[in-house]
Amino acid sequence: MVSELGADNTQDSGLANLAKGVAEQDIPQDATQSPRDEAAATAGELAEAEKAEKVSQTAEIRVTTTADQIALDLAQTGAILPPEGITKAPKIDKHAVSEEEIEAKRLAEEEARRTAELQSKKAYTPLGRWWRKLQTSQDKISLGMMIVALGVVYGDIGTSPLYLAQSFVSGQGGIQNADRPAVLGMLSLLFWSVTLITTVKYVFIAMRIDNKGEGGIFALFSLVKRYAKWLWIPAMVGGAAFLADSVLTPAVSISSAVEGLKTLAPLEGLFEENQSLTLVITTIIIVILFLIQSRGTESIGKVFGLVVLVWFTFLAVTGVMAIGGDWTIFEALNPLYGIEYLVDPHNHAHLAIMGTVFLATTGAEALYSDMGHVGRGNIYATWPYIKICLMLNYFGQGQWIIQNQTNVSVQTIENLNPFFQMMPETVRYVAVVLSVVAGIIASQALITGAYTMVSEATGLNWMPHLQVRYPSRTRGQLYIPVVNWVLMFATLSVLFIFQDSERMTAAYGLALTVTMITTTVLLAAYIWWGKKQRVAAIIFTIIFLAIQILFFISSMSKFMTGGWFTTLVTIAIFGIMYTWDTGTKVERSQRRHMSPEDFLPALNVLHNDEKIPLYADNIVYLTSDTELRRLDTDIFYSIFADHQKRARAWWAVSVFVTDDPYTREYSVENFGTDFLFRVRIRLGFKVSQNVATYLHQIMHELIDDGTLQPQTSIYPTVDEDPEIGSIRYVLIHKELMPESKITTSGALALRMKYAIRKAAGSPIKWFGLSTYNPLVEVQPLFVSTSPVAPLRRVNLRKTKKPITLEAVLAKKAAKAGIPVDVAAAEALENSTDTENTQG
Repeated sequence: MVSELGADNTQDSGLANLAKGVAEQDIPQDATQSPRDEAAATAGELAEAEKAEKVSQTAEIRVTTTADQIALDLAQTGAILPPEGITKAPKIDKHAVSEEEIEAKRLAEEEARRTAELQSKKAYTPLGRWWRKLQTSQDKISLGMMIVALGVVYGDIGTSPLYLAQSFVSGQGGIQNADRPAVLGMLSLLFWSVTLITTVKYVFIAMRIDNKGEGGIFALFSLVKRYAKWLWIPAMVGGAAFLADSVLTPAVSISSAVEGLKTLAPLEGLFEENQSLTLVITTIIIVILFLIQSRGTESIGKVFGLVVLVWFTFLAVTGVMAIGGDWTIFEALNPLYGIEYLVDPHNHAHLAIMGTVFLATTGAEALYSDMGHVGRGNIYATWPYIKICLMLNYFGQGQWIIQNQTNVSVQTIENLNPFFQMMPETVRYVAVVLSVVAGIIASQALITGAYTMVSEATGLNWMPHLQVRYPSRTRGQLYIPVVNWVLMFATLSVLFIFQDSERMTAAYGLALTVTMITTTVLLAAYIWWGKKQRVAAIIFTIIFLAIQILFFISSMSKFMTGGWFTTLVTIAIFGIMYTWDTGTKVERSQRRHMSPEDFLPALNVLHNDEKIPLYADNIVYLTSDTELRRLDTDIFYSIFADHQKRARAWWAVSVFVTDDPYTREYSVENFGTDFLFRVRIRLGFKVSQNVATYLHQIMHELIDDGTLQPQTSIYPTVDEDPEIGSIRYVLIHKELMPESKITTSGALALRMKYAIRKAAGSPIKWFGLSTYNPLVEVQPLFVSTSPVAPLRRVNLRKTKKPITLEAVLAKKAAKAGIPVDVAAAEALENSTDTENTQG
C-alpha cells in the first residue's frame, strides 16, 4: 500500500516517505527485538523482505489497516512543498554563460588565431622577423592597449608639471631669486633624475623583472622571498609607504589643477570672495572619482587614454611656445650644471632642491605597479613620447622663469605657478580644463595601483581577505570596495587638513622615497640571487641607493611641514601588515592535520550513532587549508567538542581563485566513505564566488555516481532543492586562550589581527553565503600553555547544627503540620546503606 503511494505520488516523493514512516510505526514488533537484532537478520530474511516489497508495489490498493488509511490521507493532501519557487535561489544551468564570457572566449580564440598566423607567416626582412618575435612575446603591443596605458599608467607622472616649478620658485624665496644658474641647475637635476630613476631603473630594469606579468613591490617580493628571510622588511615598509603616498596624490593633483581657475581674469574676484571655493570644487571631483571606480579601469582607461594623449601633446606645445627661439635652455642637459648648483652657496633651497626635483619621478613606482594592467610592451612603446613631452614642458617653464625674474608684476603674485602664468590668457582656459582632467587621471593611476598592492598583500597573508571585484576582462583591473572607501575618506582628510596644494606638496613625496629605496633593495637581491649577476647587483645598488638616499634626506625637510602625515599613515599600514603576518604565522604554527587512520574511525562511529540526533544532513566547513588528503584538527574539534555535530555527510570546502577569468573546476576526496568529503573548488577571477550553488551541483553529481547517499527532503529550504537535505555552513575563527604560553608581542599581534578581521568583515559575503545564515564558530587557539598550579582546599568552619537534607525536610514538615519520626527515618536510611555496602 505505502509503496504504491510512493510510486504514484510523483509530485512529492518525500511525502510518501513520510507516510511510509508513519505506517511503519503502526506495525507491531516483538518487544524483545532491538534495532541491533534487526541489523543481525540473515541474508535469507533480507531477500524475502525485498521480494515482499516488490510484490506490494504491484498489489492493488486496499485500505486494510489504520496505517494504510493514514498513508492514503497524507497522499491525498498533495505536496507540502510550494509548486513555485519562493526564494528564487540561483541554480546551475549549462546555458548560463554571460555575453561577456562568450565575447572574451571569442577574442581569445581570435587572438590565438592571429598569433598562429603570425608565427606561420614568413618574414623576409630583419624588421619583419623582429616584429613577428615582438608580437608573439610578452612585450606585444596594440594600439588599443597603448591608449589604455596612457590613461591608466601615466596619470601621476603627467601632473608633476602642475606643481614642480611652483615648488621650486617657492623654495628659492620667490621668482626674483631664481636666476639662470639656479634654473639650469634645477632642470639638469630634473632631467637626469627622470632618466636614471624612471627610464633606467623602472622601465629598463624593473619592468624586465615581473611576476607573471604583474609588477610592483609585492610582486617583486614574491620572486625574491625564498632567497633571504629578512627581505620581508623592505617589502612591507615599501608597500606601506606606497599606499600612504596614494592618499596624497588625488588631493595634490586635483587641487593644484582646480587652483588654476584663480588665474583666469573673469574668476579672480569670485575666488577672492570665496576662499574655500577651490576646496569645495576639489572635494566634489574627488567624491565623484571614487564613486565611479566600480565601473573598472578598462573602460576608464579608454576614455582617459585619448585625453592623456591630448594632455601630453598640450604640454609639449605650450613648452615649445614658452621656449620660443632661445634654445640655449637645453644647456641644462649637461649634468655638470646640476652638480655645480647642488653645492652652490647661492642655492637658497640647499639640499632640499632634490626634494623638489623628486616630484618629477613620483609616477615611476605607479608605472611599475600598473604594468599588469596594460602589458609591458605597451609601456615601452609609449614612454619615449611621454618623456619628450614632459621635458619640453619643464624646460619651457624654466625659460619663462628666467625671462620673468625681474618682472615686478609677476613677483607680487601669491602662490605663483609658472605652469599657468607662462601661457597666454586664451590658452590658459584650455590648460585649466585639461589640467583638472589630468589630475583625475593621476588619481586614477594611484588608486588602481593601490588596489593591486592590497590584492597582492592579501595573497602574501599580510592583509585580511577583502571582497575583490573584477569589472573588466583582465585580472589586473580590479576593484576593492573597502580600499576604495578608506582611500576616499583619507584623501578628503588630507584635503581638509592642508587646504591648498602648496602645503600638500610640502608633504608629498617623502613616503614615496622610502618605497623607491626598498624597491632598489629587492631589485638588487633578485639580480644577485635570481640572475646571479653579482657585479651588476653591486653597481646597481651603489648608484641607485646613493641617488635615492639623497632624495630621502632632502625630503626629510618636509617632515614638519606635512611629511608627518604620510609618515603616520605609513606606520599605521605597516602595523596592520606586520600584525596580520605575525598573527598568521602563530596560527599556522599551531595548525595540525590528522591522517585518515586517526579521524575516520571516530567519524564512522558518530555517523552511525542514532542515539545522537542529526545536527544537519550536511555540515559544510569553509577552510583555506590546502590539504586534500588530511583533515585539519579545527574541523575535527568542531565536530566532536561540546555538542557532537552528527550529520549524514561532513564537507571541508576550499575555494581558490585562478588567473584565468572563467575557470570552473572542482576535485573531491571522499576517503573511501559516503560521509566525509574534502572538496577543492577552482574558480576564475571573473566567476561569482557562489559556493552554495556549486556545492549543490557537486552533491547531485556524487549522488548520481553513488558516492553520496540520496538525501531526499520533504520540507521547504532556502535553496529550493528537495533532493538535497539540510545544509549548515560553518566558518571557524580562532581566539587566544588566557593560559596560552606565548610572548607578549605574539599575543598582541594575535589580538590585533582579530580586531582587524572584525573591522574588515567576515568572508561570508565573499563565499556568497549571506542568505544561508552560516555559523561562525570561535575556537581556542591551542598554543603551548603554561602549567596551572593546583588549588588548596580550605575546610569550612564547623557549625553547631550541621546542615543535612533530613533536617531541612523535617523542618519543612513541621511547618506544614506533618508528624515525622526523624529517628526512625535515620535508622531506616542507615540500614539501607549497610545492606548496599554488604551487597
